[in-house]
Amino acid sequence: MDTAEMTAKMTQGQGFIAALDQSGGSTPKALKAYGIEEGAWSDETGMYDLIHQMRVRIITSPAFTGDKVIGAILFERTMDGKADGVAVPQALHARGVVPFLKIDKGLEDEANGVQLMKPIPDLDTLLARARGLGVFGTKERSVVNLANREGIKAIVTQQFEVARQVLAAGLVPILEPEVNIKSAERAEADALLVEALLAGLDAHGGAPVMLKLSLPARAGLYAPLIDHPKVIRVVALSGGYDRTDACAELARNPGVIASFSRALLEDLRADMDDAGFDRALGAAIDKIYAASTEKATAAA
Repeated sequence: MDTAEMTAKMTQGQGFIAALDQSGGSTPKALKAYGIEEGAWSDETGMYDLIHQMRVRIITSPAFTGDKVIGAILFERTMDGKADGVAVPQALHARGVVPFLKIDKGLEDEANGVQLMKPIPDLDTLLARARGLGVFGTKERSVVNLANREGIKAIVTQQFEVARQVLAAGLVPILEPEVNIKSAERAEADALLVEALLAGLDAHGGAPVMLKLSLPARAGLYAPLIDHPKVIRVVALSGGYDRTDACAELARNPGVIASFSRALLEDLRADMDDAGFDRALGAAIDKIYAASTEKATAAA
């Protein structure tokens, strides 16, 4: 796919984005859920090899195609790896799936109720390499824990600063200021975040961006963001919900599609044979696709 085809897929495509971007901190938990205990590897390289094998199995499954999965977010090591003997972004292209890259390097300690992104060293070099490999865009995560207006303004300001750098490199950023769904101030934090994002979008003079947000406490809250001319797509993370609950919440929000990780992978196990693995992955894809694209049907 060329850039025009990938842009069309993101703006008009029916489906959802798979999040296959677990980083060093979350990889052991992802492997354990997949049925591989921590003692199965002796060092970090071994750990990353195992998670890469899991991701390649997903990407190369006959269930994983651009008919329902319109995009996939990759960890840097996954982007640099191979599937079916070719670079992973090219393997995704061949399946009609648009590749994105997770670029954030973790979170700062909480201040003013939020956790900003840590600095991203050598970002321009990484972005140039990603574009050369056929990556379409990026994803950068920070976290809102409390309904603190000052903190939320800071998190949105930082997200747009990184987004401008991504756009300058010829890639499309997914801004991900995640609201902690376990926060006692979740609904108020959601509302303050929407307010700050709308202000940021109104002031944004660059090309359109994408947004990846927590499923809101109040259904339909993101309608002004979905309709904003500077927004290509609003996607939702599962944020700790299991698949059933995540899809139920997603189905209540017209115009929002999924970008799930744990909720996509929860039934997959390393010891499954290929047929069982493909059936489980296909069933998960079908359910998330329905919640992303057929709101009335999915909610019924």
